[in-house]
Amino acid sequence: MNNKKTEELTNKKDMQPREDTRPEYLKKRVLVPCITGVIFLICGIFYAIHNVYYKTTDDAFVEGHIISIAPRVSGPVLNLNIEDNQDVKKGDLLLEIDAADYIAKLKETKAKLEEAKASLVNAKNQVESTLSDLDFAKNDYQRYLKMHQKGICSKQDYEASLNKLTVAQSASNGAKARFDEIQSSIKRLEAEVEQDSLNLSYTKIYAPSDGKITNRSVEQGNYVQTAQPMFAIVPEKMWIVANFKETQLANMKPGQSVRIKIDTYGGKKFRGKVDSIQRSTGAKASLFPPENAVGSYVKIVQRVPVKIIFTDDISGYNIVPGMSVVPEVKVK
Repeated sequence: MNNKKTEELTNKKDMQPREDTRPEYLKKRVLVPCITGVIFLICGIFYAIHNVYYKTTDDAFVEGHIISIAPRVSGPVLNLNIEDNQDVKKGDLLLEIDAADYIAKLKETKAKLEEAKASLVNAKNQVESTLSDLDFAKNDYQRYLKMHQKGICSKQDYEASLNKLTVAQSASNGAKARFDEIQSSIKRLEAEVEQDSLNLSYTKIYAPSDGKITNRSVEQGNYVQTAQPMFAIVPEKMWIVANFKETQLANMKPGQSVRIKIDTYGGKKFRGKVDSIQRSTGAKASLFPPENAVGSYVKIVQRVPVKIIFTDDISGYNIVPGMSVVPEVKVK
């Protein structure tokens, strides 16, 4: 009887849950990996879903037009009206080159032109005079020719009239040639006057566009040469060129919305949209494209430039060409 009671008590104790007598640090060693694994699993699922709907790359930079300003004539800089990083408007006078030599050259060419025009008047009078002499010589020759045929005049008088006609014809041709030469000279001098006037106007350099002065390398008093870069103007309009992998472009198309993160403004997300996709890879459009048919070949995932424009107003932010950005394109 006692044995049965003991057995029943033992069975009841076995059925009750046993108390976990392990130390707390051992319990945490099991619990923490489990929680971490669940978190990684959730993050992996979220990343996989996110990767289907969004495509991103860190190979992206801000781009913009950079207008290089160089003189079209040479000379010392007389006036410099700009400073580093100064905002300018289209049509502002930026720089003046000493125009004294170009003014003198223009005056000299104009004087030559006036002289040529005066010579043209004399040449015209000479042409008219020789034409009158030629008409007289022709009539005189015709008269002596008829008399010579009838035997009224001597052969000597006839040959003298012929000689006068030849001389008059030669003088008339010479006067016409001189007149044509002076006319050509006038046209050439008029072209030179026009060019000298242009060169004089080139001594003043105006801003071709609104923007900000950058890379200034000229100072007042410097002697500048033709086509020598002096500074650049960067307009306010900016965009992004993002080099996506070719495997990311299957569902990408113009018009899709983009979230843009600029490293300078880490906590700010700008909005934009895909403007266009280049019709060649960056490698193919480079100066020396790869020749895959030569030598050994290793397949490399190519990148294709994608132009992204801002839809947000960025005028209040200091966004300049060359900044690093991370665009995120919603493809689905």
